[in-house]
Amino acid sequence: MIEGEDNYEEEEETPMLRLSSLKLTVEQELIHGVSVTNDHNNTIRTGTLWSTVAHIITAVIGSGVLSLAWSMSQLDCYRSPDPINGTRNQTYTDAVRVILGEKQALLCGWLQFLNFFGTGVAYVVTTSTCMIAIQKSNCYHKEGHEATCEYSGNLYMFLFGVIQIVMSQIPDFHSMVWVSIVAAIMSFCYSSIGLGLGVAKVIENGRIDGSINGVPAGNVPLKLLLAFQALGDIAFAYPYSIIFLEIQDTIKSPPQENKVMKKASVIAIIVTTFFYFGCGCFGYAAFGNNTPGNLLTGFGFYEPYWLIDFANACIILHLIGGYQLYSQPVFAYVERWITEKFPESVFLTKIHHLKLPFLPDFQLNLFRLSFRTAYVVSTTGISMVFPYFNEILGLLGALNLWPLAIYYPVEMYKKQRKVEAWSTKWVVLQIFSIVLMVVSAVALIGSIGGVIEAKTS
Repeated sequence: MIEGEDNYEEEEETPMLRLSSLKLTVEQELIHGVSVTNDHNNTIRTGTLWSTVAHIITAVIGSGVLSLAWSMSQLDCYRSPDPINGTRNQTYTDAVRVILGEKQALLCGWLQFLNFFGTGVAYVVTTSTCMIAIQKSNCYHKEGHEATCEYSGNLYMFLFGVIQIVMSQIPDFHSMVWVSIVAAIMSFCYSSIGLGLGVAKVIENGRIDGSINGVPAGNVPLKLLLAFQALGDIAFAYPYSIIFLEIQDTIKSPPQENKVMKKASVIAIIVTTFFYFGCGCFGYAAFGNNTPGNLLTGFGFYEPYWLIDFANACIILHLIGGYQLYSQPVFAYVERWITEKFPESVFLTKIHHLKLPFLPDFQLNLFRLSFRTAYVVSTTGISMVFPYFNEILGLLGALNLWPLAIYYPVEMYKKQRKVEAWSTKWVVLQIFSIVLMVVSAVALIGSIGGVIEAKTS
């Protein structure tokens, strides 16, 4: 028996076989800078079940309907080779490196960071959309629903970028628990409002609008393009898998991290599924073919205008935290990598202590300030060039769905469980992966087409 194992309940099925200490040492070397002796002391982990739920809800709500997070939780790939006392895989890429090899990890890392960056762009665009919606709501209330109320979103993107430059000085993922808690509360608020308004609209109409065929289009190619883009938007519901291990790395132990993460996943996904199935179904039932691209900013609802304003304000507060949730892993990786390359650089390592009035001492690192500011500026700049809400969501969803939410989890599962080639389970997993690869491909085509059409129109 492994030392300390009696402190935990035995897993029904151990995801990986107990391996020799020699293999454990080899795998430790693959994860740079991590060893068994200092495994628990590198970072102070204070995460609990409820802080983990807050992180998950911040990651998932506001991004879509469902998630493949449960499949990731079944992998138990946070520690390897042993799920209880093995070396920590602190990121998704670390897990891919240990299980599938360095080449796969390199590709996974690029895709993961591309999606983190793209999510940041999407959040900047969404924030400006919500600010414009608040202005329009007040304008329509005063001038009537037929009034011309048009506003530019560039100023709001700029202001959101300024806020994120300040927020990005949060040292690391472990320091943003309260940010996620506030964001999660905001998620409940605006999701409840969207659901409630949808139900009220259906009752007011006295009927269920919409049809099994969806919105008609002028021709078959256009209908297919819109359907493919819609698949991409739905696929954007799956980003949680790419940040799963980063969230799990905040959890203190005991109790065992993977057990806490499974419980947190169940709670968070039940909550998000309830809200977003409700918003999706009742939203379409309320508006049918006239369903807006964004339920709370597309002005299917005009009144009560103050409630629309409050809901959009909640979305903005949620996105402030969500942006950081998807940016902190990028910050951590780049800063760790470049510091290892140039350990003697004063610019990289020196910490300046600033005393601010009425606030705790602030630790400022010039490289952190420079790099994180440049990162925020780049996402804000791209958002100003491509301010297209649905098209960007579809593009990101298509890029993320198959490789990061399907392919790598499936391949790691097969490797861990030693699934034999051409066995029933292997065939089912391959079919599943291929089908979702096709879905991702057509969603990508539709989303690229949507971006081009929006840019040229």
